[in-house]
Amino acid sequence: MSAGKQNFSPRIANRRAFHEYEIIAKIECGIVLLGSEVKSLRLGRAQLQDAFARVEHGELWLHKCHIDVYDKAGVYTHEPTRARKLLAHRREIHKLESQSQQRGSTLVPLAIYFKEGKAKVEIALARGKRQHDKRAAIRRKEQDREMRRSMMSRR
Repeated sequence: MSAGKQNFSPRIANRRAFHEYEIIAKIECGIVLLGSEVKSLRLGRAQLQDAFARVEHGELWLHKCHIDVYDKAGVYTHEPTRARKLLAHRREIHKLESQSQQRGSTLVPLAIYFKEGKAKVEIALARGKRQHDKRAAIRRKEQDREMRRSMMSRR
């Protein structure tokens, strides 16, 4: 491999999803992308904060995922927040559709990454957390951090 070329593809994560939602189940899907979107993703220029997935007419779609415009694409560029089709088995899509129609459940993208050269999206079936659940999670993290600090100081 040449000295200037990197063999690193970033993992774009939706860290806010773990704070806002209780994750029930996860699924890995392929994603249909344009060439300029792939180039931009390989540079790590995407955001998942406002993104969500939805089953429409038996197909799984990713909405409001922002992938920056690739500078060198010229006139062959893409719409940054267009809906993108996700690739999954039909039985998985039907299962997700029935589970996401339950009250309070939604499909949230957790991460976009490359696996064996193909772009993948990790989708989670999630239920929204209430404010007191968020506070309890923060308190638990702080207690764990304090416990680790005390263990390190004893050594």
